[in-house]
Amino acid sequence: MAALALELCCTIMVDRRSIKNVGLAVRHKVLPQALVLIRSALLQGQALQALQKFFASLVQSANTSFETLLDSLISTAKPSQSGSLSKQALSSIAQCVAVLCLAAGDQKCASTVEMLKGILNDDSSTNSAKQHMALLCLGEIGRRKDLSNHVQIENIVIESFQSPFEEIKSAASYALGNIAVGNLSKYLPFILDQIDNQQKKQYLLLHSLKEVIARQSVDHTGQSELQDSNIVKILALLFNHCESEEEGVRNVVAECLGKIALIEPNKLIPALKERTCSPAANTRATVAIAIKYSIVERPGKIDAIMYSEISTFLMLIKDSDRHVRRAAVLALSTAAHNKPNLIKGLLPELLPLLYDQTVVKQELIRTVDLGPFKHVVDDGLELRKAAFECVDTLLDSCLDQLNPSSFIVPFLLSGLGDHYDVKMPCHLILSKLADKCPSAVLAVLDSLVEPLEKTIVHRPKGDAVKQEIDRNEDMIRSALRAIAALSRISGSDYSMKFKNLMNKITATPSLAEKYNSVRSE
Repeated sequence: MAALALELCCTIMVDRRSIKNVGLAVRHKVLPQALVLIRSALLQGQALQALQKFFASLVQSANTSFETLLDSLISTAKPSQSGSLSKQALSSIAQCVAVLCLAAGDQKCASTVEMLKGILNDDSSTNSAKQHMALLCLGEIGRRKDLSNHVQIENIVIESFQSPFEEIKSAASYALGNIAVGNLSKYLPFILDQIDNQQKKQYLLLHSLKEVIARQSVDHTGQSELQDSNIVKILALLFNHCESEEEGVRNVVAECLGKIALIEPNKLIPALKERTCSPAANTRATVAIAIKYSIVERPGKIDAIMYSEISTFLMLIKDSDRHVRRAAVLALSTAAHNKPNLIKGLLPELLPLLYDQTVVKQELIRTVDLGPFKHVVDDGLELRKAAFECVDTLLDSCLDQLNPSSFIVPFLLSGLGDHYDVKMPCHLILSKLADKCPSAVLAVLDSLVEPLEKTIVHRPKGDAVKQEIDRNEDMIRSALRAIAALSRISGSDYSMKFKNLMNKITATPSLAEKYNSVRSE
């Protein structure tokens, strides 16, 4: 159905005069199909662009009114009995609304913007889905057309930051950023001023700024608009918020810095490098995450300078603060995935440091007294998980630089007996090593049996909630996948411990059923 509707749309667009000839047929055949496709979120990329052009052409025909098309699109966004639409579907509808409005002319576009403002201004409106759609549409129209003639539109949008619904607040942030793209000189100073003066709204406003930077960085025209005085003001603000106590704020700041680094690498990389020596751990962590966001798959002008400077940022893996070390691990993982050539020459020095992050550190484990009982908190868990996930990525992109034997024992062996969140990536790593480096795994197979057996026979406590039971089932199946990979190694049956484990699995009906299931996946 998707292919048929898209083919019809494209045929009609070849000659707009054909719309006049088949207007009714289009309205009754293609339009309903197009609306169904948008709801299902099947149309993306070129297919979505083709559909947008279809709406733009259709509104200019004599057979279909703008109001009819607009109402059809807005109605499509309403939640159905099966639930609300996906974010992708709502975004697609909003984009089609924006293209439709611009094709219909200034008057129709202006009246639609006022209608959407009215929905946001209506204090009595409790329809969050309607408000959500209004914000998305304003954002899509705003990035395509200057909306500064619509008085106080930025203040009306920012009022939605007070909504009790997260999706409304997120849509308002998105809308404000995109409206700013339509008139940077008017709205960017407003956003920057609000970030400095509205502490409670800071996180959402930074997301608006991120939207501006992301949109402006995709082409040379947008990049030139951001340069010079705008970049200076933005950087000053972002660097001021590197030390924020809120992790969410720091992450958005880092993403903004990373995206700007892609535009102005000669200015940004030295500034970020300077802050790797900051006395504030939050700043050092933010800088490392910024580097992570600047390492994208596509080649760019940042590559040359990054090649010579990336070691400074990745060596933050030796930092005294665990948050900074985790940020450096995440940056290393991204580099290994997107541009492994950046880091291959550094791995002899980095790998021992990375492996050290997989080890349980007793100094990061603390006991919290909660009155009638005590709770153990492992502050190193997220770091260990990130480190093992980084190794998993390196196995895919830099296997020739790794020595599996020095990693499997003791590091992977330790991870196989660790927390659920650590075991899962370790099982995946073991499966890959069994396939890519079977001799290294076979040499230590006996030692791997015990932690795997403990995992597959583990049972939750009697008072465990459903989530804990489901997690345990996932963990057992994950371990069984690793065991299945081990069983495919030639010579694995010579290990008596592994052979006994396989016999235990086949003799236990519940385990045998799960094992056969994962083998057939």
